Amino acid sequence: MKKIILYIVPIVAACILALVFLSNNSRGETELKVPYVLSMTKSVEVPDKVTFAGEDIQLDRYDMHERYDREINGFTYLHSTTLLLIKRANRYFPIIEPILKENGIPEDFKYLAVIESSLDTRAVSSAGAAGLWQFMPKTGPNYGLEVSSEVDERYSVEKSTVAACKYFKEAYRKYGSWASVALSYNAGQGRISGELDKQQADDSLDLWLVSETTRYYFRMLAVKQIFENPAKFGFIFTDKDLYKPIEFTKVEVTQSIPDLASFAKERGLTYAQLKDFNSWLRDRKLTISAKSQSSYTILIPTQESLYYKKGDKVKVHDRAWIKDN
Repeated sequence: MKKIILYIVPIVAACILALVFLSNNSRGETELKVPYVLSMTKSVEVPDKVTFAGEDIQLDRYDMHERYDREINGFTYLHSTTLLLIKRANRYFPIIEPILKENGIPEDFKYLAVIESSLDTRAVSSAGAAGLWQFMPKTGPNYGLEVSSEVDERYSVEKSTVAACKYFKEAYRKYGSWASVALSYNAGQGRISGELDKQQADDSLDLWLVSETTRYYFRMLAVKQIFENPAKFGFIFTDKDLYKPIEFTKVEVTQSIPDLASFAKERGLTYAQLKDFNSWLRDRKLTISAKSQSSYTILIPTQESLYYKKGDKVKVHDRAWIKDN
C-alpha cells in the first residue's frame, strides 16, 4: 500500500504543477475556451421560407428574417410559457379545429388563438378584449355573440370560435390574403386598408405599423413551427404532461336559474367548476327573458373528466407533441 502511495503522490504533484503552469502561461488562451456560464444558449436557425394557411412566406429579406428570428427565439426560450401553451392546446385544439374546418378556415388559424389569449378562456386585455379570441365588447355582437351583464359569449370557446370564423371569412373576401386577414384581426380592417393605400403597398407584410401588429403575424409563424415539432426546440412531453380534454354533458336551459351555485351543486359540481367550463356565465344567476335568447347550453363536465388518475392515459391530440413519437 505504501509503495502505491509513493508512486501516486509524485504523479498527482506533477499534474498540479502542470495545471499551475498552464494557468499562469496560457491564461489568455484558456479564457477564450472556457465559457463564463454553465449552460449554452444556441440561436435558432431561420429557414429560407415558412408556410402559413397555404401561403409561402419568404424569410430571406432582412426585415422578414429578423422579425421571424425575434419570435422563434423568444418562444423557444420562454420555456414555462411555451410549455403551458402546448399543454393547454391538448384540451382546446380538439374543439377549435373542427369549427375552423366546418367554416372553411385554414387550420393554421388556431395559432391565432394561441397568441391572442395564450389559450386562457378567462383572458381579458387591458383594453377589455376577452376570451380565447379576444373580442372587444362592441365587436362581439357584430359577429353573433351576446354580451350582457349576465351572459358574455366572448368567453364561450365554441361560440367565440364561430364568431372568429365569420370575421376571417369577411376579411378574406376583402383582402384575398390570409396574412392580411391575420394582421387585420389585430389592427382592424380600417387600419390595414388605410395603410395599404397611404403607403402605396400591395402586401400588408410590407407595411410600417405599430410594433404589436408588426410582430403579430410572425409570432403565429413561430408558434406554429414549435408546435409542429416541440422536441426539436427542446420541449419534451409525455402524454401525462398534457392537459386532459374534458368530456361534457350538455344541458339545455330554457328557464331562468336564480342561483347557479345551487344549480351546480345539484349536478355534483362546485360553483367554481361550473364557472370554469362556462365562463360566459358572468353573474350568479341566469335570466331568460324576452330580451335574451330562448335557451342556453351549459356544459356539465363528467366526474371522471375532473380527475387525473394514476395509470390513466391522457388522450393526445397531436402525437408530434410527445417523446415516444
